[in-house]
Amino acid sequence: MTQPLAHGPDGQTRCAWAAQTDDFIPYHDEEWGWPVTDDRHLFEKLCLESFQSGLSWRTILAKRENFRSAFHNFDLHAVAKMDEADVERLLQDAGIIRHRGKIEAVINNAARAQALVAEHGTLAAYVWSWEPREDELGAPQSQTTSASAIAMSKDLKKRGWKFVGPTTVFAFMQSMGLLNDHAEGCCLRAPVDKARATLIRP
Repeated sequence: MTQPLAHGPDGQTRCAWAAQTDDFIPYHDEEWGWPVTDDRHLFEKLCLESFQSGLSWRTILAKRENFRSAFHNFDLHAVAKMDEADVERLLQDAGIIRHRGKIEAVINNAARAQALVAEHGTLAAYVWSWEPREDELGAPQSQTTSASAIAMSKDLKKRGWKFVGPTTVFAFMQSMGLLNDHAEGCCLRAPVDKARATLIRP
């Protein structure tokens, strides 16, 4: 199957979605799909993906710095200490998505993430234990979830996490490099493959 591609202003061929807005090109080139093992970054992306539920990633990306300010740069230990007063304050913050359930989910999930760190040593060790197998993945960008994403979502929910459905978890896996979903022919596919091949898993 041929994946959609687009030619950027610099002449590079990229995944077609990167051409939707100028904001997407640096995100596509510098972040999306590169393997991540940093707990803060992983927790941030899980939170932002949960906020994206029902919305566009463009909306979330435009507000990302505001989200970082609102949630202590996604330091999970600091976020876990937030309380109802913080929730009420953030519901008045026009710089983020003012959705009570999602705001409360971030605080709840921070506490749940602390439990995972206590059990696994790092959040990264837990996350990468769900890295998809090659045989469960189709052609790049041909699926919205996978067996491993479904299993991780189920496990997180059992542990008390909120807003972590299978589609949300798969989008998180795509962006954090647990799989390489750059289209065949995209200028980033080979470099991301190399980064994944040399990555020391946590």
